[in-house]
Amino acid sequence: MAKTEKATPKKTVAKKTTAEKSATVKAKVAAAKNEQVEVNDVPSDIPSGDEAVEITGVDLSGSQTDGSENEAACDGEGASVQDRLAAEKEKYLRLAAEYDNFRKRSAKERELTYSDARIDAITKLLPVYDNLERALQMECADEAFYKGIEMIMTQFNDMFEGMNIKHIPAVGEPFDPKLHNAVMMIADPNLGENTVAEEYQKGFTLGDRVLRFSTVVVAN
Repeated sequence: MAKTEKATPKKTVAKKTTAEKSATVKAKVAAAKNEQVEVNDVPSDIPSGDEAVEITGVDLSGSQTDGSENEAACDGEGASVQDRLAAEKEKYLRLAAEYDNFRKRSAKERELTYSDARIDAITKLLPVYDNLERALQMECADEAFYKGIEMIMTQFNDMFEGMNIKHIPAVGEPFDPKLHNAVMMIADPNLGENTVAEEYQKGFTLGDRVLRFSTVVVAN
């Protein structure tokens, strides 16, 4: 006996039309829009710019105070450094001025010491000069001897000229108490008042300093 096979009914899938597909897409888009959060929907409890914002857990007053104290401390330290720098600068300037004065004073003292020593040596030679001058004023029969005295006197004069030692003008000059030492006064109608008539001993100067006053006789 032959088996009878049952026919399996085939499922029929209804095809959606274009209009139905479009409606489905629009529904999905609308649902997605409803789930999104609008950016412009800001909560009403957030304060505006003019209102103070309170931040909990953070103490800003302490940090501001510490900053002000640190700034004041830096300013005070900077002023203290400037004061110390000014004091050290003033000390340096004073020291430099004192050293410059010491240097000038030392140079002047050395110059005076050298000048005094030279004057002392020259002053001790002046009596020798006087004796040579007196010897030349005397008559001498030995011509060669007299010539030798003249040569020594010439050497003295050359030495004095090289050392800037000058003879003080006397005879015929007005009497000057800064250069002349008057030991006698005479009346002479041929000479003016307070005029040097005669010189007993020559005087000399070294630059501006008087080595020896000229000993003179003053007329009128």
